[in-house]
Amino acid sequence: MSKETILLIEQCKKGNQKAQLQIYNLYCEAMFFIACRYLKNEEEAKDAMQEGFLKAFLKIDTTAKETHFGAWLKRIIINQCIDILKKKKLETTPLDDLSVELIDENDWDFDADITREEVIAAIEQLPIRYGLVLNLYLMEGYNHSEISEIMQIPIKTSRTHLRRGKLQLQELLKEKRHEARY
Repeated sequence: MSKETILLIEQCKKGNQKAQLQIYNLYCEAMFFIACRYLKNEEEAKDAMQEGFLKAFLKIDTTAKETHFGAWLKRIIINQCIDILKKKKLETTPLDDLSVELIDENDWDFDADITREEVIAAIEQLPIRYGLVLNLYLMEGYNHSEISEIMQIPIKTSRTHLRRGKLQLQELLKEKRHEARY
């Protein structure tokens, strides 16, 4: 992060609205892109992004280091998106009494020529609960403990959603490749 950005964040902590606007302009495109990955509707993504920035500016004093501002803001935006999805009755199944399938988290059997865009498009076709966990795990790099905290689900549920989502994702991508060949 540049020294200029660090100074802007310091000004934001003092309530400087011009600095807030500059920080918004620096981060809004990236945060909108992240919101769009979770919310299919662009208007909802814009709303989530706006609400996330408002929360961030209200709580900017709680960020420990200015150098981590982008990651901190990203987490706020993701949480805002998840809150919107929960309001839409995001359904997660408690798995306390069910058997849990273990996943080898390094075993992602995809063709090497599959693009990131193809993966994102396929994830969007999955049930919401699987798509969210896959996005958080694959795209954002969160681990199961962090996903559990963000989504307020047990770690076992996060692992199971990842496994089931991965299997469905692999099938979708195989079908797409098969269709493209013929």
